[in-house]
Amino acid sequence: MLLAKLTVLIIVLPLLLCYGVGNVYSSTIHENREDLGSLLDFKQGISSDPNGALTNWTTSSHFCRWNGVNCTSTRPYRVRKLILTGLNLGGEISSSLGNLTSLNYLDLSNNSFLGHIPHLNKLQNLEYLYLGSNLLQSVIPNALTNCSNLVVLDLSGNNLNGVIPPRISFLTKLAYIHLDSNNLTGSIPAFLRNITNLQIASFSKNRLNGRIPDEVMQMPNLKELHLNQNNLSGQIPQALSNVSSLQGLSLTSNMLGSTVPSNIGDDLPNLTILYLASNNFEGHIPNSIGNPLRLEEIDLSINSFTGQIPTSLGNLSLLSYLNLERNMLQSTDNEGWEFFHALRNCSSLTSLSLSSNKLQGAIPDSIANLSTSLARLLMSGNSLSGIVPQSIGKFSSLVQLILDDNHLTGTIEEWVSDLTQLRYFSVAENQFTGVIPPNLGNLKSLLRLHLSYNNLQGGIPVEIGNLQLLMLNLSSNKLSGEIPGTLGNFENIQTIQMDQNILTGNVPSTFSNLHTLSMLNLSHNNLSGSLPSFLNDINSLTKLDLSYNNFEGDVPTNGVFDNATIISLDHNPGLCGGATDLHLPSCHLGDKRVGAVNYLVKILIPIFGFMSIQSFGEHFEKVTYNDLSVATRDFSESNLIGRGSHGLVYRGKLKESKMEVAVKVFDLEMRGAERSFLSECEALRSIQHRNLLPIITACSTVDNVGNVFKALVYELMPNGSLDTWLHHNREEEALKRLGLSQRISIAVNVADALDYLHHDCGRPTVHCDLKPNNILLDDDMNALLGDFGIARFYQDPQSTWAGSVSSIGVKGTIGYIPPEYGGGGHASTSGDVYSFGIVLLEIFTGKRPTDAMFIDGLDIIIFVENSFPDQIFHHVMDAHLVEECQNLTQENNVPEKEIYKSLVDLLQLALSCTRSLPSERPNMKQVASQMHAIKASQSGWKCK
Repeated sequence: MLLAKLTVLIIVLPLLLCYGVGNVYSSTIHENREDLGSLLDFKQGISSDPNGALTNWTTSSHFCRWNGVNCTSTRPYRVRKLILTGLNLGGEISSSLGNLTSLNYLDLSNNSFLGHIPHLNKLQNLEYLYLGSNLLQSVIPNALTNCSNLVVLDLSGNNLNGVIPPRISFLTKLAYIHLDSNNLTGSIPAFLRNITNLQIASFSKNRLNGRIPDEVMQMPNLKELHLNQNNLSGQIPQALSNVSSLQGLSLTSNMLGSTVPSNIGDDLPNLTILYLASNNFEGHIPNSIGNPLRLEEIDLSINSFTGQIPTSLGNLSLLSYLNLERNMLQSTDNEGWEFFHALRNCSSLTSLSLSSNKLQGAIPDSIANLSTSLARLLMSGNSLSGIVPQSIGKFSSLVQLILDDNHLTGTIEEWVSDLTQLRYFSVAENQFTGVIPPNLGNLKSLLRLHLSYNNLQGGIPVEIGNLQLLMLNLSSNKLSGEIPGTLGNFENIQTIQMDQNILTGNVPSTFSNLHTLSMLNLSHNNLSGSLPSFLNDINSLTKLDLSYNNFEGDVPTNGVFDNATIISLDHNPGLCGGATDLHLPSCHLGDKRVGAVNYLVKILIPIFGFMSIQSFGEHFEKVTYNDLSVATRDFSESNLIGRGSHGLVYRGKLKESKMEVAVKVFDLEMRGAERSFLSECEALRSIQHRNLLPIITACSTVDNVGNVFKALVYELMPNGSLDTWLHHNREEEALKRLGLSQRISIAVNVADALDYLHHDCGRPTVHCDLKPNNILLDDDMNALLGDFGIARFYQDPQSTWAGSVSSIGVKGTIGYIPPEYGGGGHASTSGDVYSFGIVLLEIFTGKRPTDAMFIDGLDIIIFVENSFPDQIFHHVMDAHLVEECQNLTQENNVPEKEIYKSLVDLLQLALSCTRSLPSERPNMKQVASQMHAIKASQSGWKCK
């Protein structure tokens, strides 16, 4: 019997032992009280756990079974891994985690942790540390470098500041370091070369400055180096051959300059990615760029590269992405297009952008040699002419085809119908003729269609209604007939623009189905009938323009028609009544004389209206003193809308064209007024950009009593100046309040205007007086830069710090003038950059640079720097923006860290523009690029 029991015990005991070890985590006995206490302290610091990730972190179960906790397999069961990524946890990270001395892997990334990086200096076994994408602040602690076994360090996507700690060089086992998307300053440390195992170094999206040290190019195992979106200057180090292992190099959006090393492709044979966009590189693109045969992506956009596009690119059989836009690359009818033939070998090419260069002549037939897998082809903003080769229709994989802003002719119907995968098609601002082909309705994937500013004729095909468009722009053509009712099938349409045509009939009743429509512009046509009351039911409408048509009858006083800030009904002689702010005549029933007049108007306007619209703007109008006197009611005080440094500005309406204008009358008794008039005429004579205030004409004559009279006539901007929207009295406050999205868009518009003036208008121009008063807002709240009275021109278009051609003393407005001007410096593009930075600070703080609070050495720059970046919400930002951002977080579920990051990026860019030394400021091409990136980052937010 005893033998039998011993036999059973011998058999069962191992099973019991195995069971006990395998299920010890189910026990509530915590042998390791230190690890238990550390985890509970960590939980105590959690203030937000919306997903309930830590609900089972209780002493009723063993901590090794808690969510995210992984332990060693033997007693005393130490915590080996803690992985709590992407759970929206909030609060501070307890330094008690530093007591988990067996911890090998710590991942708290993609949460909302605040405060400092905790002291983790005891974690000698830690190899993987992921704290990225949180809201951590302050500096990177030196104590962190005691974690001597770290292989991966990821602190990206936080609000860390200060410099990269020198002691990071002690982490000799480090292979991956990610510090990108923070607010780090200082230079790139040369001591990185001591980390010989380093393979990936990412410091992008910070405020690092200075040169790229040669030592960085002495890391033998480096595979990826990301330094984009900083303030780095100087050249690319010549010692590229020392880092031949490099596969990815990203230097986009810095201030690097001079030429790209001619041997870059020879010294970096393993490159797969090369990003050098948004810098100051010049000269030719090196031929050696075609030598790294593994190259897949090249971005050299937004620089000053000249010459022809190298044919050596044809060596890159794996090349899939090539972006050369916004440079000065050249071609003519006879030469410079050979690269198209060479690119036939790039069988993987899916994206090619050549937009905004100096390519001239016809698109060669050799375009047919490109890969049939091509998905994006962008060639806008060049001087292309002739017809588009029909062979372009072979690219059946094209998703995006952008050919706008060229001189292309012919029709589009021969080739567009075969591009069945198109989503974005734009050939605006060309000279295309013929009709809109009905077979466009077969392009079922098409979302955006831009055919504006051409010479297209005929009707709008009903087949277009088969598409699921988001945006339709047919403006400024010669389209006729009625608007097809099938356009009411656009379930997701946001914008419809058909203005400046000769369309007739009424607005189709099917438009009542367009529940997502934001903008509808049907102005400058021959539409008639009563106003479509069903538009009141489209709650998404933010802009409705029915002006310059023949609508008649009572204007509704509810819904969209009750908001004069978003609708325009001007020049519809038969309309009456409506909201008071529309300033329409009252409706008088039974007045036969009014009825007769309206009848004549309806007959005559279709006959003569289109003729006047087409001729207007092709040449400067000729106006006399009497014309302007009549337009402004004899320059009456009631029509006065502004006072400038050299005269007065009046609202008026030209009798002949019926256009509402702003008339700037120069006071020639004021010193410099005559010269200001001449400067502005010269500046505006040849420059033209969507964000520059368009001049209609100039008038230099004598008045009725023989006095010299000089005036400039501009298109009236109905929303006035930016200054009136940023600084208003209490009565205006609720009506004129700019939202975050509007402020960013306005800043983007101004940046684009200055980028054009400095880099793209043919004769680099310095505005010299950038301020909110000189930034005008049109119907759609687009910003247009005006007042070129003291503008300057440059002899050396490559220089950003050149002497002015004029010997006139530098002028401007106090608060916006860069410091070097006060010391006798010449006007420069860098001076405009400084002024833009001040305006950007003013837009987002709501404070003028001359605010009464700025005394005793405090100015708007120091005011922002003192609170940047940690306290910008509480001490810097405009209170209305703070309120809006809180609403975005609470009501629209936009993550707070995304909003905070965008605002930090905006202020960081503004501060970089306002550096005291001109050489340390970015140029406007870089600034415009960063502004567009910031705008794109918040495009999904539902904000004003």
